[in-house]
Amino acid sequence: MKPIHTLLIGLIFFMVTSCSSTKTINPLKLLTNKSWALSSLAGKSLDMSQFPGGIPTLNFLEDGKLSGFTGCNNFSGNFSLEEPGIKLDPGAITKKMCPGSGEEDFIAALKKAGDLKIARDKLTLLDGTMELMSFVPKN
Repeated sequence: MKPIHTLLIGLIFFMVTSCSSTKTINPLKLLTNKSWALSSLAGKSLDMSQFPGGIPTLNFLEDGKLSGFTGCNNFSGNFSLEEPGIKLDPGAITKKMCPGSGEEDFIAALKKAGDLKIARDKLTLLDGTMELMSFVPKN
């Protein structure tokens, strides 16, 4: 009986130590060094008539800088990863006249974002549990 007891204790010890050494995914590494293209807004697929200049994008830089394209204008601001989520500030935006409400909706959603889900192939910005927008890496 003692060998089985020792084996079980050893197995439990191995499982606990191997789990504690597993590194968590660093969201900053997944966010930076790529451009993210908008794929949905307010939980719906994009209506491209609202973005006549092209698909909006986000670019996260390692020093907390944020830049992107609204579908009409360019912007340059800041972001910070905070507990429990993210804070986005689009900052300065160029002032071209834009048809439709796509740009306004995009900027409003950016400002509301307080949390994120991230994987290699998808970034989702949330307000609580409500999905505001999702992005995919831009090719």
